[in-house]
Amino acid sequence: MAQLMEDVLETVEDTQKGKFLTFLLGQESYGIEIKFVTEIIGIQTITPVPELPSYVQGIINLRGKIIPVMDVRTRFKKGFREYNDRTCIIVIDIKDISIGLIVDLVAEVLAIPEEHIVPPPAMKTGFQNRYIKGIGKVENEVILLMDCERLLDSSEIEGINEAI
Repeated sequence: MAQLMEDVLETVEDTQKGKFLTFLLGQESYGIEIKFVTEIIGIQTITPVPELPSYVQGIINLRGKIIPVMDVRTRFKKGFREYNDRTCIIVIDIKDISIGLIVDLVAEVLAIPEEHIVPPPAMKTGFQNRYIKGIGKVENEVILLMDCERLLDSSEIEGINEAI
């Protein structure tokens, strides 16, 4: 029975491999590995919580579960933009926490083969963008592939958990 369960999980993981949920922040396209995404919801009332970092807008109640929501624009230092009817929250699971990512617009799920993904360019200063783990090339478009596991570090997760 345990082997059967392992096989099923492996099959599910294989079908998700190379698939990314794409979204927009302004004119830039980003992608998140589909294995991290649990659901996509429209923007809703966000309750502010004191002591949270500025990029965490607050919390939402999603069917009885309290979820912190992060404005990805603010996290990436792109400046705040008013939310509208196209603004979405992508709920992801990372490091044993569910978090909502506020994005301008969810685009589509794309399959990007490994051979069409290149590492992000290294800066001369040795600086590496911690949030981007690859760049996907799809036809004439460039998609910045996020590293969900590095979106929040351990101390940030701990701080958010303590605040909520």
